[in-house]
Amino acid sequence: MHDASTPSRPEAPFRRARMVAGGPLLVEGPLELTLPSGEVVRSTRFMVAICMCHRSAMYPLCDASHKAQRGRIRGRGSAKGAARSQ
Repeated sequence: MHDASTPSRPEAPFRRARMVAGGPLLVEGPLELTLPSGEVVRSTRFMVAICMCHRSAMYPLCDASHKAQRGRIRGRGSAKGAARSQ
């Protein structure tokens, strides 16, 4: 287990996050995400998918565009457009 360098607050429970191989970072919500530009993105969903491939039309939220790219690479032809799930 890796220790974060920032001090922890004992009263705050840990949030769970899971990295999906070839997919998004899943974070327990609700979530407020601050981008490098200073823009704040909020989601009230119970699980928030953060795009790791930078292909999402909803970036920084995942729209499953990574699945379409994998389908083309494997020779399945063009994939259907991803539904917005966030």
